[in-house]
Amino acid sequence: MPDVEAATRHWLEKAVIGLNLCPFARAVYVKNQVRIVVSQARHLDAFLDDLDRELDLLVNTPAEEIDTTLLVHATLFPDFEVFNDFLNVVDDVVAEHELEGVVQVAPFHPLFQFEGTEADDVTNCTNRAPFPTLHLLREDSVERAVASEGGDAEAIVERNLQTLRDLGAEGWRALMSKP
Repeated sequence: MPDVEAATRHWLEKAVIGLNLCPFARAVYVKNQVRIVVSQARHLDAFLDDLDRELDLLVNTPAEEIDTTLLVHATLFPDFEVFNDFLNVVDDVVAEHELEGVVQVAPFHPLFQFEGTEADDVTNCTNRAPFPTLHLLREDSVERAVASEGGDAEAIVERNLQTLRDLGAEGWRALMSKP
């Protein structure tokens, strides 16, 4: 089994921060405000318990200590469609915690595929991580990041897609390979 946290950090540093796919990732990463949690859950219910704990911890900890959390699981979601369907449950959990408008969850998966794209479309890589990952983000941090980028979230998305198109599939593979 590969070192899940190390692989996640590599992706975060090389892709998310290195390609500037997330406009506020660098600032919180260098301040050590990004929490990476590798779940050892053996089944879905235990993973949901991990999600509950991480949501509670995030909202009850000052942003200066933990601004965002990556909840990663190496083996529970090998199939992207199953993971994608599971996101409905994640939305329900956020609602149960009464965190709608407070926390949003961004999904990442090694086989992530946007609707209407081919599996090998390099733009899918904007949401590909080494392992299935739930990125728990504070809404106010997202709003500040979007505002700092000119207030146009759609422009950020389009810039990211163009960055991946310019990089190409070979460039992505090279970027993600360990040095």
